Amino acid sequence: MKKSKILIGTVIVAIIGLITVAADHIDAPAAQGTSADITDFYAFQGENTNNLVFVANVQGLLSPSATSTTSFDENVLVEFNIDTDGDAVEDLVIQAIPRDGKMYFFGPVAPSSTGLTSDIATMSSVKGEVDITAYGSSAIIAENSAGMKMFAGPRDDPFFMDFARYGEVVGGTAPGFNNPGADTFAGSNVLSIVVEVPKSMVGTSGTINTWVEAKVKQ
Repeated sequence: MKKSKILIGTVIVAIIGLITVAADHIDAPAAQGTSADITDFYAFQGENTNNLVFVANVQGLLSPSATSTTSFDENVLVEFNIDTDGDAVEDLVIQAIPRDGKMYFFGPVAPSSTGLTSDIATMSSVKGEVDITAYGSSAIIAENSAGMKMFAGPRDDPFFMDFARYGEVVGGTAPGFNNPGADTFAGSNVLSIVVEVPKSMVGTSGTINTWVEAKVKQ
């Protein structure tokens, strides 16, 4: 794969200590309903406490029938950004881009440029790839020589929100949420990209800033 200049499609920003969750199921008009639409971003300590896990979900609100025919867009780069010194500028990136049924990962590596444009770090010494799991199939997980684990494929939408009750609460006709509530997203799916990285590859300062971007090839 040659280096490709990428322009930003949509951004979700989050700051993490141990665990972060950011969700955005209603996007700006330019990104809403497109293959660059990020629905969720999760960053947390792995079951192996020496690792960090980064998850980006895209193309949300997929019905089961739509999921079987939906695929990752080969013109969209998903980039996990990691700020290790607190200046809100990415010091490391992990890039994921699909090609021919596989998801390719590059990094963590220092980016060649920061901000709204990116070059795919194909010359990075830290690389990995995983076959994209088909809908209804057992998860395919790959691990590279650096100890990174990777997954890409459809998954049940993990975000829980009772929008009907929320409207009642905001409208003043309900005192609070029900327990349990009704999951508005039940039965809908997302396309998920997951990468688990040894903490030693991103620094051990104890606090990082992290955010994810979907960038569309121009």
